[in-house]
Amino acid sequence: MTLHWTTKPFHDLALTELYALLQLRSEVFVVEQACAFQDIDGQDEAAYHLLGHTESGELAAYTRLFDAGKCYAQVSIGRVVVSPKYRRYGLGRELMRQSIAQCDALFGPQPIKIGAQFYLREFYQSFGFQQQGDIYLEDDIEHIYMLRP
Repeated sequence: MTLHWTTKPFHDLALTELYALLQLRSEVFVVEQACAFQDIDGQDEAAYHLLGHTESGELAAYTRLFDAGKCYAQVSIGRVVVSPKYRRYGLGRELMRQSIAQCDALFGPQPIKIGAQFYLREFYQSFGFQQQGDIYLEDDIEHIYMLRP
């Protein structure tokens, strides 16, 4: 499956794009993971938004990208999500490749930090991320900080 990728700052998002990305994040991070938390966290305006659309225009994959100092001291990637409808096509791997490439293009090659769900540690390690510190709980889900030098 091939996606059409676009990266936009918050203020360039169309209302339909904003609605679709918030809907996808809610579907996965709130409903699927049964986690009541404040997804709309006041950081969307500081982020670039990487959107992967299908040929029919449906949002299938998404991440937020932050310049250094906006979320962490380093450049960062967050809200990594693939629609349940489009899993098992390798889109998670493509999403991370695109996210890293976009971080390099937007902010220049430099270390990237993420706060990853612990069970995905090996997935992120395959992209060069290394665990930094101990497991911590975020919304009752085990997470770890990881850094890609």
